Amino acid sequence: MRRFQVWFAAGVLVGVLATLPRPAAAQGFSINEHGSCAMGRAGTGTASPCKDGSGMFFNPAGIGLPDGATVASLGSTFIAPSGDFTDATTGEVSTLEDHVYPVPSFYLVHGFSDDVSAGLGVFAPYGLATEWPEGSQGRFLGYYSNVKGIYVQPTVAVALGKNLKVGAGVDFGYARVELKRHVDLSEQEAAPGVSFANLGVATGTDFADAAVEGDAMTTGFHVGAIYQLTSRFSIGVRYLAKQTAEVDDGEASFEQIETGLVLAPNNPLGLPAGTPVDALVASQFEPGGSLVDQTGTVELPFPAQLSVGVTFKANDKWTLLVDMQKTYWEAFDVLPLDFELLGAQPLYEYYENTIGWRFGTEYAISPKAIVRLGYITHDAAAPDETVTPNLPEGPRSEITAGFGTRLGEHLVLDLAYQYIDQADREGRTTDGGLEIPTAAVNNGLYQFSAHLFGATFSYTF
Repeated sequence: MRRFQVWFAAGVLVGVLATLPRPAAAQGFSINEHGSCAMGRAGTGTASPCKDGSGMFFNPAGIGLPDGATVASLGSTFIAPSGDFTDATTGEVSTLEDHVYPVPSFYLVHGFSDDVSAGLGVFAPYGLATEWPEGSQGRFLGYYSNVKGIYVQPTVAVALGKNLKVGAGVDFGYARVELKRHVDLSEQEAAPGVSFANLGVATGTDFADAAVEGDAMTTGFHVGAIYQLTSRFSIGVRYLAKQTAEVDDGEASFEQIETGLVLAPNNPLGLPAGTPVDALVASQFEPGGSLVDQTGTVELPFPAQLSVGVTFKANDKWTLLVDMQKTYWEAFDVLPLDFELLGAQPLYEYYENTIGWRFGTEYAISPKAIVRLGYITHDAAAPDETVTPNLPEGPRSEITAGFGTRLGEHLVLDLAYQYIDQADREGRTTDGGLEIPTAAVNNGLYQFSAHLFGATFSYTF
């Protein structure tokens, strides 16, 4: 069963990293929706963050408040994805399960003087969850993947004169990972040099349900600066540092799936005809077998981000914003992992750096109400050979809209909507028996879109 161990180790890391809430709302497995004000204007704000404290994510330099002022905001983005995979040969279609995933955020900021503010933010800059039917075509790579990741960021911002503001924060991260998949019996070895396929077992025969879970802590930093060129024009830059989560005690567990198969006469194993295959493999799920509970270690990179933005106030009511963001996905390249029974095995993902453009605008229709619109476009992080059911990611175009209203002297409600249209992407549902993936094993087309809804309450006192 050594071939199974190799397959499972690589598969675990695919699941762990590629699932680090559904294909998310940004490049790779990053998330950019951490406040409904910013979400309504396409996530722009590097040069001028919203006043709800979400600058702790969009630019730490922008959280400044007047002396003695405090703002607390609590909100969530709800992601409702849809997608399917169509096999290029058979036309068989597998469809994502219908779920809505919340991505909450919280910010608290206090102005200690007109020049110094500090606060605490809680958000999830990386995340993904995918759930396919357990019998879907991609079940041997992964039918359930979920990571709940949280960053807690204490932040300080300082005004250096009238035009320059700087800010910095320390990120303390926690990630929880779950992955489930089936194992194809036909690809396993029944004896040295004899696979179960040689015994007549058909491709796609499920004989084990494998699950892995683990957690890890990370640390990093976040810095930014904003320069006010004129009373109407500002520029900003922010950098979110790379982090590495070291999962030291991941837990893998296995459950046998009955096949009901029996061996044919004159089989290569020399066993009697009618020998149950399930009995033949049962020992692998018992102490001493390879399909028993075991631990593993892996290093998971969370890529660095660099954003540059400009804001132009056309007049007292109308504001235009443009951001460019580069995400350094090259960190998600060849990744090490080590399992208790397997030993060291690399995983090949070959992700590429991405560039995203965000265009936003907002218009104050009254002193108590504001409307927002935006557009986002970005390329794909995953190369053709690593588009899988765990993360069928591709280039995207997105539109956003938002509305903010003051509900009282101190309370503001921001609402937002976002639609993701992802380009169709060729990918795979199996590894083709290869440890190093190639686009040659791609066997169908992934299609994906999503509706996102956001709501944030902000209270100033």
